[in-house]
Amino acid sequence: MPQLKTTPQVQFTGPRGQEHMPYLLTPGPLTTSQGVKQAMLADWGSRDIEFRALVKDIRLSLLDLAGCDASHECVIVQGSGTFAIEAALGSLCPVAHGKTLVVVNGAYGERAAAILKKLGRPVVTLVKSDSEAPTADEVAAALEADKAITHVWVIHCETTSGIINPIQAIAKVAKDRGKIVMVDAMSSFGALPLPMVDWNIDVMVSSSNKCIEGVPGFSYVLCRRDLLIGSKGQSHSVVLDLHEQWTGLEKTGQFRFTPPTHALVAFHQALKEHAQQGGVAARGARYRRNAQVLIEQMCSMGFETLLSDEEAGPIIQTFLTPRDPNFDFEKFYEALRGRGFAIYPGKLTRRPSFRIGTIGQLDENVMRRAADAIRDVLKEMNVTDLTPLPA
Repeated sequence: MPQLKTTPQVQFTGPRGQEHMPYLLTPGPLTTSQGVKQAMLADWGSRDIEFRALVKDIRLSLLDLAGCDASHECVIVQGSGTFAIEAALGSLCPVAHGKTLVVVNGAYGERAAAILKKLGRPVVTLVKSDSEAPTADEVAAALEADKAITHVWVIHCETTSGIINPIQAIAKVAKDRGKIVMVDAMSSFGALPLPMVDWNIDVMVSSSNKCIEGVPGFSYVLCRRDLLIGSKGQSHSVVLDLHEQWTGLEKTGQFRFTPPTHALVAFHQALKEHAQQGGVAARGARYRRNAQVLIEQMCSMGFETLLSDEEAGPIIQTFLTPRDPNFDFEKFYEALRGRGFAIYPGKLTRRPSFRIGTIGQLDENVMRRAADAIRDVLKEMNVTDLTPLPA
């Protein structure tokens, strides 16, 4: 029988409880607190009264965090954020009478459009570059040009580049024209304001391992109750049927299929810590400071950002790849990881670039240490020309 290869052990200087693993400078999974890690040390029965009460509390807390009123519901979906995206698109978007407009300025808008096409749902796109935010006027023009559009899907923070799209303004022009507004807030919810009722957002999707600082395992859809009721029988899937998932949770407090118990318990703890630390305002402020420090440090070395300060959000920062022939991203990535910092591997933007996340259980001190590690790696690689590769 062949021997399995083992990865060499590297000693990292990570946070408490993370001693042998790097800080995760990515848009999720991310570095979590000691309290969140400890919450996963016990085993829970998914049908136990205590666990069902915990799930109910999570659902109510998310509705409250999103500024929802009694007309909204929270449906938890097993699986990563894309599972909830497909559940929302497949359960709520029109099958025949109507179209969904997907606003695209990066890979995640493209993914939503691809899901709808795969499902055979009518879809049209408003396409921008991955470093350019759509405007409300452009969305309004698209809606005026095609009266058959009934739903609008837009990303809040497009983590292809980190750009923040003007959700409030887009939601207003869509709602003024009687459209259903659906927001992918995967990488923003919990750190950026997103009051669903005040901003006329009908549907919002996010996941457990982003700005609430939980661990991967589930995602969730916050949605107007009347839309859920009206979606009965519309889903293409048994597993991803939001109506059936919701009615099951409402009737018994239980999931139709085995839930990720440890991830849910960890998320419950993460929600407590989020509130104790000051909620959305405090979480966003810490992330903005992380981003500010990182950008200052990187620019002082000679790196350039893909986005301007006005366009970039506090979630993930995109830096243009240096033209120095000695710069090799894979070597750069592995050398940084060996020093205790795992940045986002690979690029999604059309222009050569790499990304560093500024969310998770991190502060500006971690950002400064990461910048020091980057200086060391550049010196080790003999990279001196940080002028970006041509567009």
